Amino acid sequence: QDLYQEAEDTLMLNASVIGYYSGSHSLALVKGTTLVELQTEKVIVATGASEKMLLFENNDLPGVYGAGAVQTLMNVYGIKPGHNMLMVGAGNVGLIVSYQLLQAGVNVEAVVEAMPHIGGYHVHAAKIRRCGVPIYTSTSIQKALGEEYVTGAVTISLDENWNPIRGTEKEYTVDTICLAVGLSPSVELFHQAGCRLAYIPELGGNTPVHNQNMETTLPGVYAAGDAAGIGEANTAMMEGKIAALSCINTLELSTDETVKELEESFRELHLLRSGTFGERARQGKEKVFTLWREHHE
Repeated sequence: QDLYQEAEDTLMLNASVIGYYSGSHSLALVKGTTLVELQTEKVIVATGASEKMLLFENNDLPGVYGAGAVQTLMNVYGIKPGHNMLMVGAGNVGLIVSYQLLQAGVNVEAVVEAMPHIGGYHVHAAKIRRCGVPIYTSTSIQKALGEEYVTGAVTISLDENWNPIRGTEKEYTVDTICLAVGLSPSVELFHQAGCRLAYIPELGGNTPVHNQNMETTLPGVYAAGDAAGIGEANTAMMEGKIAALSCINTLELSTDETVKELEESFRELHLLRSGTFGERARQGKEKVFTLWREHHE
């Protein structure tokens, strides 16, 4: 509360950025019914990500949700999204949301994953398995059942080439289907501003090209978090810290403390991305850094 009071002159809630003008480093915002022009020297864009969806029969029925919508219903509004649910996707998001659903009193019939292995951490998978929830790999949703809303779902096994195997269909009686099949960076503002984008599968799709300081190809515009490539929550926070400290240092506001803190942040980010689970993100970031260097040659 104290921090909010200190920042109330500069913290604008319920305000949406609708445009960025690179010639003057100015932003156009809508706050309520008021249009606001904000002059800046640096901009950090941390707009997060949007959920990917799947194509399957009846995927537009009421009762088909993205995992983020399910979390919002439960955590923000205190509403159970359904009574019996099928979770599609066994990455960390699918596993964590499944456990949150169980805590909220929702029966999770099963978790299905198209890959031949569970994509999330074993600790998350073990928690829901201990609660009796089966996890089926090499399996995907074939169709949702129902006329006006979801009354069931049919899954099907996949072969090594991701093709459906006839005769392996399994029907579930559920009223809700939750899709946790990945995220894509929200890059609309980067595109409008003229930042270079590149399709990087390891980072979730179209990603703003940036350097290790998180600065994009447009000087003064920085990316952070999932908007700079899909990753873990802890790496997203660390990238935001790096972007902020980089801005401070380039605005000639740096101190010995901020320089040291930036160096420590780089080291911590490196540690967070070490190991097997960080390999995909490391590969994606190296592609982005290489493209940034090539852009400035």
